[in-house]
Amino acid sequence: MAMASISRRKATTVFSSWRHLYSNNSSKYSWIVSRGYSVSSGSDENDVVVIGGGPGGYVAAIKAAQLGLKTTCIEKRGALGGTCLNVGCIPSKALLHSSHMYHEAKHSFASHGVKLSSVEVDLPAMMAQKDKAVGNLTKGIEGLFKKNKVNYVKGYGKFLSPSEVSVETVEGGNTVVKGKNIIIATGSDVKSLPGITIDEKRIVSSTGALALSEVPKKLIVIGAGYIGLEMGSVWGRLGSEVTVVEFAADIVPTMDGEVRKQFQRSLEKQKMKFMLKTKVVSVDTEGNGVKLTVEPAAGGDQTTLEADVVLVSAGRVPFTAGLELDKIGVETDKAGRILVNHRFGTNVSGVYAIGDVIPGPMLAHKAEEDGVACVEYIAGKEGHVDYDLVPGVVYTHPEVASVGKTEEQVKALGVDYRVGKFPFLANSRAKAIDDAEGVVKVLAEKETDKILGVHIMAPNAGELIHEAVLALNYGASSEDIARTCHAHPTMSEALKEAAMATYDKPIHI
Repeated sequence: MAMASISRRKATTVFSSWRHLYSNNSSKYSWIVSRGYSVSSGSDENDVVVIGGGPGGYVAAIKAAQLGLKTTCIEKRGALGGTCLNVGCIPSKALLHSSHMYHEAKHSFASHGVKLSSVEVDLPAMMAQKDKAVGNLTKGIEGLFKKNKVNYVKGYGKFLSPSEVSVETVEGGNTVVKGKNIIIATGSDVKSLPGITIDEKRIVSSTGALALSEVPKKLIVIGAGYIGLEMGSVWGRLGSEVTVVEFAADIVPTMDGEVRKQFQRSLEKQKMKFMLKTKVVSVDTEGNGVKLTVEPAAGGDQTTLEADVVLVSAGRVPFTAGLELDKIGVETDKAGRILVNHRFGTNVSGVYAIGDVIPGPMLAHKAEEDGVACVEYIAGKEGHVDYDLVPGVVYTHPEVASVGKTEEQVKALGVDYRVGKFPFLANSRAKAIDDAEGVVKVLAEKETDKILGVHIMAPNAGELIHEAVLALNYGASSEDIARTCHAHPTMSEALKEAAMATYDKPIHI
């Protein structure tokens, strides 16, 4: 790939954005304006109606109200925050932290001079702490609605027309909410597998895995993605024997290959077992436990695995059930995702969609960005989301965080590049706290030194990654990070050293 000879800080963008995925629909839906008023004269009660109160929906509702638009948010759960807050991101991080504290107390405190006579798990207390965090945050969003004057309707919404939503309220009644612009923000649901029925007791989704009444002796996780590895980590730390069954050849296939290999080795040291290239053939729930019949993905002899609990974590799918999109003619793709243009408009004037129901990463923070941008377009402003710069984080220990391109993607695009790496074993802060497993990897375009991707495996990698996100957002070079003064001693110095290794040489290795 030929690159223009330009300065590092003005380097030409070498990769197309996820935005193009939306823009490809622009010509088809070019007649959709940013503020699509319905022809119904009775639809002027709300400027914006948001169906769904998850990260995308509640953020869109608040932003709309802040922009002076009369706004109503409809949420079927009766509690704001969506899957993320109620049965996803937040409760899982609460349990990840609690289980890590237990693991540290049991295995690491003594080496730091903290001696305990005994350490035991109080699972009900752990779950209570998780529930308290969820409850407080949910109430906090309701408070934000009141502060910003967002009308909140608790119930299940479905379209009557492009400007009317019928809501079956949680109290048992029914009401019709009218709006000039309606945003679909109903999120996603657990992807089911053929022949496997989730009962949230012995065969659980992430929802059930967050509410187990006891620590299973043996846990089988189907799927080696973010959620499966996080929940496997929780119960593994608390004493479960965890086996992860994955159809693909690798765990977390979107992760940089070199980092992924180190990450898998780390999890294996934590006694997590992996069966890759393996297909689940059937599940037998007769008796007290669960029996899984598996075989090689390419075919071969079958084997039987036994577990107390099986977690189905094979991904998520858009949740649009009951919306009656067909009634108003909203178009979807084969995966059930709603097709939108670059302004988040569907093929139906005045109807928009954001978050997990449209193409793109199924991440809470991506949905939030969608929500803000969509509402800005509706208000006649310019919205912006760069899907190339959405960070991803696996919240295990160590964490793995990334932004931009993997080395495999850079190679596939034929870009000449440099790689700089720095291990946390050479980082002063990591050594001081005796938590030095991990690495920072920086990829930069060879001619201009523009950063193309950053991958971090480390404690708190999810916090460290945002310096890289900001750098990529401003088109920074690796030298820009390397010449930025970083406080000492901090974990973030590892990113500085990796950047130094990219354009020149590191100091501390």
